Amino acid sequence: MFDSLDLPRRHLIPFDPRDLPHHFADVLIIGGGLAGLRAALGIESTARVLVVTKDQIRESNSTYAQGGIASVLDPEDRFDDHVADTMAAGKGLCDPAVVETVIREAPTRIAELVDWGTLFDRIDGQVALGREGGHSRARIVHALGDATGREVMRAVIEQVRSRPNVRIWQNSLTIDLLTFEGRCRGAIVWDRRRGPSLIWARATVLATGGAGQIYRESTNPSIATADGHALAYRAGAELRDMEFIQFHPTVLYIAGSSRHLLTEAIRGEGAYLRDRNGHRFMPEEHPDAELAPRDDVSRAIVAQMARTQHPCVYLDLSHLDPGLVRSRFPSIDGLLRGFGLDITRDQIPVRPGAHYMIGGVSVDLDGRTDLTGLWAAGEVTSSGLHGANRLASNSLLEGLVYGARAAEDINRRLDDPVPPLLDVPPIAVVEGGRAREPLDPADIRNSLRALMWRNVGITRDARGLDEAARQVAFWCRYVLDHVFDGPDGWVLQNMLTVAHLIIAGASIREESRGTHTRRDFPEPRAEWERHVTFRCPRMPEDTAPTDPALVPESGRGHRPRTA
Repeated sequence: MFDSLDLPRRHLIPFDPRDLPHHFADVLIIGGGLAGLRAALGIESTARVLVVTKDQIRESNSTYAQGGIASVLDPEDRFDDHVADTMAAGKGLCDPAVVETVIREAPTRIAELVDWGTLFDRIDGQVALGREGGHSRARIVHALGDATGREVMRAVIEQVRSRPNVRIWQNSLTIDLLTFEGRCRGAIVWDRRRGPSLIWARATVLATGGAGQIYRESTNPSIATADGHALAYRAGAELRDMEFIQFHPTVLYIAGSSRHLLTEAIRGEGAYLRDRNGHRFMPEEHPDAELAPRDDVSRAIVAQMARTQHPCVYLDLSHLDPGLVRSRFPSIDGLLRGFGLDITRDQIPVRPGAHYMIGGVSVDLDGRTDLTGLWAAGEVTSSGLHGANRLASNSLLEGLVYGARAAEDINRRLDDPVPPLLDVPPIAVVEGGRAREPLDPADIRNSLRALMWRNVGITRDARGLDEAARQVAFWCRYVLDHVFDGPDGWVLQNMLTVAHLIIAGASIREESRGTHTRRDFPEPRAEWERHVTFRCPRMPEDTAPTDPALVPESGRGHRPRTA
């Protein structure tokens, strides 16, 4: 247990359950990306499922995934090779049992997607397989060339919407998890129409995705603000390895525009990385050149930018077949045309950006957290699959496998001879923090993102981390105890909470390993081949009141309505 953040209060908002609507579900799933929806599809049809999404159901990191899903499908490929590639990328922190399990289940999960109508790209009737950085073989299935996530999510969303036992609440922000007697009982959820509601569930699955928006430069959509990490932390669940954030090497860098991911598969097809002088530098940096793991490529790009005093490097596809390039990357081709760039001829400006949160909520092989009643799947977790650096295209795979495994484990528990009742536990009025001078969340958020990019980015050192820690602690002192009445403030509180944990983890780990690079500790150290864990110093308070008058009349055994 290391430098955890002592929070001023358990919940972000004060609430009296007697004044709020109550909804009930057998299974509550928080998050509408691939991990959450795969969990929804795995819950038995007799159980009532509610999926809560922060934005529209199509708005998730899963939808924006370009590269594909890694799986051993080629007869010449082997599970052992995919395992070895994953372990090598993870730099000593992967859990071998998790890696073996996920990779061996991959073909089954891909087959499910095909059965559900996913149209993967094919060559001569066979699923086409691409190669990406860190993989020893071509094993990446993709769809629509460079829009795999969009096609996979189309098929999965159609499946979820066809299930009569599944309801979806869109544009609904989860404020906090509900806990009672050491067990997760559901969540407090807010939307503009209903305001806050209490959702009680026998099982809750956290699948809220990543944290890329904590950084100024990011491939992530605006919703990726570390909400799930913060929810779990406030509820008392263990988080670990928060210092490991993967920076994607190739993000389109055009001043004034939003940042766009340029998939790893571009380098997999043979693109070169060149500096401002046209020099191809990656062969000097790594034996696999452009196909090195992402952490190695990102560090090499940053170093070359420093050497050339230039804000970016360039992707070069001009030596590849133009027809192949346009057919393989149609979405990126269209994007670049909008900026007057020809993907087949021009040098494409790129630089790294925050891409994937490797650290997260600790889970076992069935997606169980150490908070009873709470499961988690996908990017919000630390499962042991990725170690210190995620291998390309293992993320959608993890979401599929863990979403399915969590659902299977929940089903076994829902089938217990005496299942837990859908009771509202006795719950007290929750006290709020102090309302102070009005705050501008957008201003603090922008400052936080710039600070994290500058001091806690691809390379770090003690001086920069200390500066970041002091500044974030200052913001936390007056922001975390503030009572906000809308999503902008709650999201900022989540981002500050998680930023603190990232900085703490990066300060504690005095070595360089995977995505975590310390200029003052440039080599890995054997004693740090272990996890850094965090838990909120204040255990989640039992919300049972001492005054029986505070217990809602419907509080014991009553089932007013089911979601």
